[in-house]
Formats: sequence, structure tokens, C-alpha cells
Amino acid sequence: MLTTRKPAGIGEILTEEFLRPMGLTQGQLAKAMGVPRKHVNELCNDRRAVTADTALILARVFGNSAEFWLNIQRRVDLWDAMNSPKRRKRIERAGPIAA
Repeated sequence: MLTTRKPAGIGEILTEEFLRPMGLTQGQLAKAMGVPRKHVNELCNDRRAVTADTALILARVFGNSAEFWLNIQRRVDLWDAMNSPKRRKRIERAGPIAA
């Protein structure tokens, strides 16, 4: 389904739903995650995608599921693919396999 509004990305969710309400800094989150601060900064600024490993770490830190984090990433990835003219053209060239 094609929507005109891009879904909230990892950075927005992480910052607005977790860091700010919990009064956490990027540095504090990085320490809890066991990653460099740059890693968290890139997540917060949507310059780094969530991998399975990162999703598992975030789930452990925040007490939710890896699926929660991966679904955010999946929604953004699908929206980006469908809203990029070049990528959409490539996708639309594909067709079903003839039986």
C-alpha cells in the first residue's frame, strides 16, 4: 500500500518515545547498549539502519522485542522503495513466473 506520508523512522521513535521521556542522553544509551556513541547518534539521525543485532540489543535495553525495532525499519525500507522513482521502476519490471 502506497502512502504519501513517510512512516516514523528509528531516529524519531528512539528519540521521541524513549530517550526524551526517559531523560536519557545518547551517551547513556550507547553505554547501556555497549556500542560507541557514534552508533547511537547515527541511529537517532536516521543515518544507520537497525540490523538484527541492533534490534536485539535495543530490545534488551528497553525491555521490548526485537520485532518492534525491525518492524519500524521494515516500514521505512518499504516506503523508501515504493517512493523512489528509480527503485519503483525496477520493481515494476518484475512479473510473475509463467507456469
